[in-house]
Order: sequence, then structure tokens, then C-alpha cells
Amino acid sequence: MAKYLSQEWIDETRVLAESQPERPGSSARMQYVVNGGPDGTIKYYWRIEDGQLIESALGEMEGADFTMTLSYADSVKVQNGELDANSAFMQGRMKVTGNMAKLMQLMPLTNSPEYKALQEEIRKVTEY
Repeated sequence: MAKYLSQEWIDETRVLAESQPERPGSSARMQYVVNGGPDGTIKYYWRIEDGQLIESALGEMEGADFTMTLSYADSVKVQNGELDANSAFMQGRMKVTGNMAKLMQLMPLTNSPEYKALQEEIRKVTEY
């Protein structure tokens, strides 16, 4: 099992995400900021091209389309499926800055059966 928010976890999630279908036009450079965790603030990013996770790593991405910031507790709830990411955004528990149109373009992906199956696979390999 990989420790949540470690580089090992990020690498493992990228490998698992290789099974996701191509979705033309679904592309974004996403920055995540998770505050208040056991290791302090963790920053990581994803680069998605046509629905495929092409790049992910700890740290900051120059030129991110948007940044999503949430607490460690809420990020764990999202990862465990206890809190829907769209709901977290609508409730103000996830703060977003940057290109909102890009974020909205990706939101339907989170409801796809393939994405939900991926999240379940990630849960199986994650240690909190």
C-alpha cells in the first residue's frame, strides 16, 4: 500500500489511471493543495490530456489552469468516497482559483463509471 499523498501514491494512481478511456477535449493542468495533513501542506499536480493522466508529481506546476485547495480531512473524505468532489466544491469546502471553465469541463468525468471504478482501485492501494 502507498501512503496517501506520497510520491509513491501519486505514481501508483497514475499507473492505475492508464485504463481510463480517451475523452477528446478533456484536458487540463490541475494543481492540488492539501492543508493540515500529518506532513503539513502537500502540493501535487496532474496534467490531463484528452481524459488521460499524462503527468503527476508532488510539487507545483507552472502554468496550472486551476488550483484546488482543501483540508486534509476533506481530501481523505473525497478519496474514500464519503464526500463527492463536486459537492465539496459547491459547499465551499474545496476552494478553486483559476480557469473555472476548465474545471467545469472536467466535472462530468468524475461521474463516469470508469472514473468511479478507478477511485475504487485507488482506495484499495491507499494507506492513510
